[in-house]
Amino acid sequence: MSNSKVSRRALLGSAAAGGLAAFAGPWTHNRVWAQATDKPIRIGITSDASGQYANSGASDRRGMMMAIAEANERGGVLGRQIEFVHIDTETSPATGSRVAERLITREDCGFLIGAVSSGVANAISQVAQRYGVIYFNTNSSSPTESGKNCHRVKFVWDGNGTNFAKAAVRNSMYSYGERFLLLTNDYVWGHDTAKSTRGLVDQYGGEVVEEILIPQGTRDFSAALLKIQQVNPDVVAAAVGGDDQIALRQQVAQLGMGSKPAWINNQQDWPDVYGLPLENLFGVFGTTWYYGLDLPGVKDFVARYQAMYPDTSMRVPGNVFYNGYMATRELLNAIERAGTTNNIAVIKQLEGHVMSAEERMQHHFAVIDPNTHQVQQTIYLATANDEPRDENDMFKILTQSDPNEVRDEASQGSCKLESYDETPTFDA
Repeated sequence: MSNSKVSRRALLGSAAAGGLAAFAGPWTHNRVWAQATDKPIRIGITSDASGQYANSGASDRRGMMMAIAEANERGGVLGRQIEFVHIDTETSPATGSRVAERLITREDCGFLIGAVSSGVANAISQVAQRYGVIYFNTNSSSPTESGKNCHRVKFVWDGNGTNFAKAAVRNSMYSYGERFLLLTNDYVWGHDTAKSTRGLVDQYGGEVVEEILIPQGTRDFSAALLKIQQVNPDVVAAAVGGDDQIALRQQVAQLGMGSKPAWINNQQDWPDVYGLPLENLFGVFGTTWYYGLDLPGVKDFVARYQAMYPDTSMRVPGNVFYNGYMATRELLNAIERAGTTNNIAVIKQLEGHVMSAEERMQHHFAVIDPNTHQVQQTIYLATANDEPRDENDMFKILTQSDPNEVRDEASQGSCKLESYDETPTFDA
C-alpha cells in the first residue's frame, strides 16, 4: 500500500494520513472532516497489483496518478491537495470488498477509483453504495456494470461488451461469414460479453455454432484450438482477457490459425499485447483510444506520459492508462464544478455531463448517461499494423463508431439506480 501526496517531483513521497475516522456501519449520513477545508482530499485507488490483471492494474494506476499530479501542480481542487491510497485488489471480488471497506473506514478516503475485473468492480461498488462514497469503475467492461449491477454512486468509464460487439459483429459477418464460435472467459465479463455477441449474431441473421468456456488462469489452449479446427467456424468471437489472452495469442500464432478462421476480440487492452510480435496481434478488436490517433492533444498527452514515467517499459500510453487518467480528471473537475465534496452534489454534476471530442481526444463527443452512469463514447476497431512507424505503433485503426451507433440499449432497462434519498450522504 502506498500513501502518497503526488507531484511530478515527488511521485512516491509519503504523506501522513492524520485524523483517520472509523465508521461502525452504513449510517444514513456519513461526514468525514467535511468542514476542514485545509484537509487533503483522499482518493482510494482500487486497482490490481497481482492476479490476472496486474499489468492492466499498473497502467490504470499510472493514469490516475498523472491526473492527480497535474491537479496538484495547478493548486489542487477547491484549494485542497489530492492524496491517494492504493491497496491491491488482487483480481479477487472478496479482496475488493475488504479493500473498499478499509479505504473508506480506516484510510479516510472520500472517493474510490479503479478496476479491471468486472467481478471486483461489482464487489467494490456494493460497499461504496452502502456508505454513499462515489466510485469510478475505470476499466472493467461487463455490460452488467452499467446494467443490473449499476449504483447511484458508481460511474463506468470504459466501453462495455455490448458496445464493442455492436461495432464488430455486423462488419465481421459481412466480411467473413455467418457461422460464429464463441470463446469465453468463464466469469462475469466473459459471460455477459458472449451473451451480447450471441444476441447480435442472431439479430443479424447469423448462427452461433459452438461456445467454449475458458477458465481464468488457462495457459494451455490446445484443447480449445483443436475444437475450433474441428468445428471450422467462419469467425471466432473471443472474450478472453488479461494473461489468458497473452497465452491464447501466442498459441494461435504458433499454430498458424490467426487468419483462418477470422478472429474478433471484443476488446483489446494495450497492456495485454504491448511488446508482442505483430503476428500475435491477429484479428479485429475493439478499443476506446490509441496513442497514434491524429487528433488534437494526443501528442502532448503522450509527451506528458513519457516525461512522468521515463523508466516504464511501456513507452507510450494505451487505452487502460487513458481511462484511468480521464476518469480521475473528470472526478476532480466535477468536484470543482460542484464547489463541494458532498457526494450528492458531485453525482449531479456527473450525471449527463458532456465532454467534447477535443478534450476526450476521440472523434466524437462523450456523455455520462444519467440513467446508467456509463460513459457513452467513440468505439474504435483495430487490427495489427503492417506498416508501423516505430516499434510502438502496433495498431491500425480501421473504423470509429459514434456513441449513438453502439449504445447498450439493454442496460437502460436493467439498470435501476438507487434514489438520492436512498443513497447515504457523504462529504469528504
